[in-house]
Amino acid sequence: MTTDNSISPPSNEKLTGLLAKLDDAVRLLLQAPAFSKPGKLPRVLDTARRVLLQEGGAAAIEQRAQALEAAGVFAGSDWETPQYLVPSLTPHALKSADPNVVVIESLSELRLLAVSKGEYIHDQISAEHAHHYLTQTMAINLWLLFSTPSEAERETQGRLAMIPRHLFQHLAERIGYEHVIDQLIEEIWRILKQRPIQVDSIKQMIMQIALCQANPEIDLGSSGQGADRLVSSLFGPTQACREDPGLDVYRERLDHMDQASLQAEATGFARAMHDTGLVSPYHPVLLRHLLEENDNLVAETLGLSSTGRDCLMCYRELVHALIRGGVYPATSQALYGLSLMLERGILYQPPVAPAMWRQLGLVLSEWSEARLTLTYGDTASPRARLLEGVVCMLGMPLGVGQGNNPTCQSARALSMWAYNDPDYLLQMVAWAARDDEIIMHFEGQPISSMASLSGVATELPMDLDPVSLLVVPHLDRIYAEMGRRCVGREGDPHRWVNPEFHGWWSGRGFRINVDVATGNLFEVDDFLRHFYASYHPYYNGNQPLIHPQPAGIAFTDSAARFIGWHAITILRITLDPRDVMRVYFYNPNNDSGQDWGDEVKVSTAGSGERFGEASLPIEQFASRLYIFHYDPLERGDLSKVPDTELESVKGYLFRSWGASRIPPTDLQATQAPVK
Repeated sequence: MTTDNSISPPSNEKLTGLLAKLDDAVRLLLQAPAFSKPGKLPRVLDTARRVLLQEGGAAAIEQRAQALEAAGVFAGSDWETPQYLVPSLTPHALKSADPNVVVIESLSELRLLAVSKGEYIHDQISAEHAHHYLTQTMAINLWLLFSTPSEAERETQGRLAMIPRHLFQHLAERIGYEHVIDQLIEEIWRILKQRPIQVDSIKQMIMQIALCQANPEIDLGSSGQGADRLVSSLFGPTQACREDPGLDVYRERLDHMDQASLQAEATGFARAMHDTGLVSPYHPVLLRHLLEENDNLVAETLGLSSTGRDCLMCYRELVHALIRGGVYPATSQALYGLSLMLERGILYQPPVAPAMWRQLGLVLSEWSEARLTLTYGDTASPRARLLEGVVCMLGMPLGVGQGNNPTCQSARALSMWAYNDPDYLLQMVAWAARDDEIIMHFEGQPISSMASLSGVATELPMDLDPVSLLVVPHLDRIYAEMGRRCVGREGDPHRWVNPEFHGWWSGRGFRINVDVATGNLFEVDDFLRHFYASYHPYYNGNQPLIHPQPAGIAFTDSAARFIGWHAITILRITLDPRDVMRVYFYNPNNDSGQDWGDEVKVSTAGSGERFGEASLPIEQFASRLYIFHYDPLERGDLSKVPDTELESVKGYLFRSWGASRIPPTDLQATQAPVK
């Protein structure tokens, strides 16, 4: 498909009439004084919505992009500064039930399209930046090009759901599929390196790539060369399923294979799985076949090292039961979770194997079964879905994500327990899935999740892994109740809540650099000195971190502006391959690779990270830190922390979220020089 840069005038009479009305509404908005613009804007957005529903409407809006912005359509909104827009947030705006949000997002995309084509010289964003933003946005929303509105979209958006589809058809024609596919492949590999538990959206993106490759109307040119490994990992990782013959045909082929062929299949599947973190639906078919016919190849199929093989041999009966109970084509990721769980060797911890046997026989409540079926469908039983979630969380404790929910505390707790206390996690799952209630204690007093008031989340979260789906609503209410019991106490409630909520290993020492009453910074030097003396190997006696520690960061955007407070876990502090001291941490925010502004870009691969870890040089990390816990009995020497190191941290701090939080009396003393 060739890309035509020209835009034909509308031939639709209805569209022509709507455009005349739109031009009139834009003129009135432009002429209106600032105080009356809000009253003129609804007419512009409503008319633009009707235009975008017409064939050729997106092209017509693109031609009017500069006039729309000049009239003040984006004034006072998040879209006013296009250089700070984040592509990953576009799906939420395009799926909104609010017509104005969908329309203004669409107008913004078309504005950037005009900028990228050189038709609109913008003073805030370059053509190159606009093009890069649009290719990322297209990659993330590629499903809009190939799918009809889902039932959920029809229920929440109605005809509005067609606007994003018209928009992206126009973007694809103007930009070219080849740019979209390359960006999408790069994005998929970047996310897969973090080894998330939830990969359904990634699998859907890979399917869209496969559809593009197979579509004769789409000319990918020289792009998409890196897609074959991704597509084959799902649809044909081995010789016997190379042409994606279907599960039934593959089962028949396995029945006629000799030992050498089965060995080759097992090796091929294991290599593809560990290379990508994705499991083909064909892989469980082979594993279940070997379980019955040739179980000496099970370890080969799982791709286990000597550690994993030893664990499999010691707990052979349990592992076989887990495969029979939870590893199916519909729950294929359970296979990868099981492999990594065996590699961790956590079954050797005395309580874990009995707890896994309990999980296998767990009778789920009606509520739990209904929640799992509603979210994941009925292609696998609720018990198998939950078992998949359990082994994936135990195998990939840093792959837990909070979804589009304000439940970072609960996601962090699940990750921390899976990482550090797996039998406690399994107990939580049993309580939530079987009893519909979790009871935790706060300073000796029991707190019931069913007796507690509402939590942080205002709605039941749905976009979560199976374990989080059942457990997070209970944890969220308990966490909120612990906070309510701290009302009236001086200081930040996390001082008391975090150790009680997360576990005994959370340090009882606590530091915060924000005055809760005013929101201003205070005792910054003391805060940083304690952090370095407690965590930096050069100043804490070279003591590695023993247990993961909860911490709080001031989350900033790519312009270093404050967005909000966010819960993370400090995992370890050590030198990276370039001899830079880095903090490696867990971020429950689904994708840890983020730009926090002022050249603070979080790394997820290439700087010594393990799967699921994020990292930053310690001075950059410390500049976004606002609370941390430590052991007051094991603190290092405060006097050894040099002032020069702290000045570097404060430079990043005062150029970002701390710029507006300096107490008036300290403004002169703490003013940091601009880079």
